[in-house]
Amino acid sequence: MDFTLILVIIVLVSGVIYGLDLLFFKKRRGDQPPGIIIDYSRSFFPVLFLVLVLRSFLFEPFQIPSGSMLPTLKIGDFILVNKFDYGLRLPVVGTTVWEVGEPERGDVMVFKYPADPRINFIKRVVAVPGDVVEYRDKTLFVNGVMQPLRPAEPDGSLELPALTEEWVEELGTSAHRIWRRTTAGRSLGPIQVPEGQYFVLGDNRDNSNDSRVWGFVDDSLIVGRAFAVWMHWDALFSLPSFSDVRVIQ
Repeated sequence: MDFTLILVIIVLVSGVIYGLDLLFFKKRRGDQPPGIIIDYSRSFFPVLFLVLVLRSFLFEPFQIPSGSMLPTLKIGDFILVNKFDYGLRLPVVGTTVWEVGEPERGDVMVFKYPADPRINFIKRVVAVPGDVVEYRDKTLFVNGVMQPLRPAEPDGSLELPALTEEWVEELGTSAHRIWRRTTAGRSLGPIQVPEGQYFVLGDNRDNSNDSRVWGFVDDSLIVGRAFAVWMHWDALFSLPSFSDVRVIQ
């Protein structure tokens, strides 16, 4: 279910009832108490409207459901997404009403899955409109230039799966860790990114459903830039942890 759509509908309905009460119903009932529907609308509308504004235009929380962004993001990480960096967008429809900035190479971006916009995905932007991108021999090339790679120094935060190596990839101003399996992998390109589109990859390069599979991300599907992990929660009956609060690289 689309939570934002439900929230918009509730805010709209409660706002209309609240407005009608101020204009008409309040005068008619005099000193009589309002009915339960009007009372709830008056109580909830200001709070829900504030939540809608914050979620739609400033910040929105998300939970990481899969391991496609390992080692950067773990399953169970709760992240904050900046909705303002890429411009103010109308909730539900995603239309930009105020241009602020655009996604850059290296950004970790949340967007609606092109094959099913009801689902939110998170991947790393590796190529922007006009770029020529190629993924060959498990190495990323942008505009014909191989993006720098170096073996990562172990930090002990995660245990590497079998047949997996950890590397540091430099992309734009971003230096981030990625996982690559030592077995053969998928290759793609070279292919040019169309205007208004973005090419994205998961940091867990051989275990990610990304642009190599379903293509580009359209600008209208963008939700925002993930910038921080604020909590980790492994399972429903476990305790949440705040020991790994960090900025997303």
